[in-house]
Amino acid sequence: MADITRRLGWRHLRGAPTAHIRHHRGAELLHDGPGLSFWYRALSAALSEVPVDDRELAMTFHARTSDFQDIAVQATVTYRVSDPALASARLDFSIDPDTGVWRGAPLEQLGTLLTESAQQHALDVLARTTLASALVDGVASVRERVAAGLAAEPRLPATGIEVVAVRVVALRPEPEVERALRTPAREQIQQEADRATYERRAVAVERERAIAENELASQIELARREEQLVEQRGTNTRREAEEHASADAVRAEAEAARTVKLAGAEAERSVQLADAEAKRTERLAKAEAERTVRLARAEAEAAREVGEARAQAQAAWLRVHTDVDVSTLHALTGTRLAENLPNIDSVTISPDVLTGLLAKLGVQDGA
Repeated sequence: MADITRRLGWRHLRGAPTAHIRHHRGAELLHDGPGLSFWYRALSAALSEVPVDDRELAMTFHARTSDFQDIAVQATVTYRVSDPALASARLDFSIDPDTGVWRGAPLEQLGTLLTESAQQHALDVLARTTLASALVDGVASVRERVAAGLAAEPRLPATGIEVVAVRVVALRPEPEVERALRTPAREQIQQEADRATYERRAVAVERERAIAENELASQIELARREEQLVEQRGTNTRREAEEHASADAVRAEAEAARTVKLAGAEAERSVQLADAEAKRTERLAKAEAERTVRLARAEAEAAREVGEARAQAQAAWLRVHTDVDVSTLHALTGTRLAENLPNIDSVTISPDVLTGLLAKLGVQDGA
């Protein structure tokens, strides 16, 4: 929208670079072009402002396919006014001289013209297309047909309108139909997901089986190696035992040889000691026998001499006592008996014994 300033009954207009301004006073064209700036009188001026920039027109409309299904078309048409003079002559782009606001709704008119033209060509295409084909290839076919139809539309050049681009954003069926159409795809996707899950599980099972087989193979290999290790240990132990046995045998043979030598030496020494001991014993026996003989002879001689002395003493004793009377012998006998008797502290003599003894002594005295 142009900027209009009031000054003492005059108006000053300043247009934008994207707005084409046409200023008429009566039948005379005073100003014509984009981005103008000028003074004018409101009562005598006729102003038009035509936008010359690219504009986007979004449209949504419904169509029916060949299988009688309703489908919503979302499209966008990019256009611009290529001939502002022609457009201002065909459409009302006049603005108020005091406010700069369009008196009519030219852009709405352009939108209606473009929408109805595009809708006509889109309906023509979709009416001969099934819903499935429209959802698959409808966007491209509708875009091409709408672009071609708008380019061939005679009213647009006659109005000074140039279509820059046509874009079809989406073709959407009714929600119920869309859900119904999505069901097979969802089922197929679910089947694919289930198949992927089963395949993943199968792969997991296969991998687990491979892992189990690898573990089993590892255990078998480990058992085989353990068996080899046990066999090797047995072989090593047997070889070690054989070596120990050989070493023990060698040591035993050496010990036996040494023992034999020691035994021989010991036997020889024992023989020598026995011979020496026998000789010494023989000598000692001879000496002892000689000494024993000598002692026996000396003892026999001494016994003989003692016997002779005792015999002589006994004979002398007998000769001495031959001439002694009986009472003297009795006295001597009592004396000797008293010498050989043990110590007697007290002697009890009964009257009978004392009477008899005194009687014997009296008898002896009388005799």
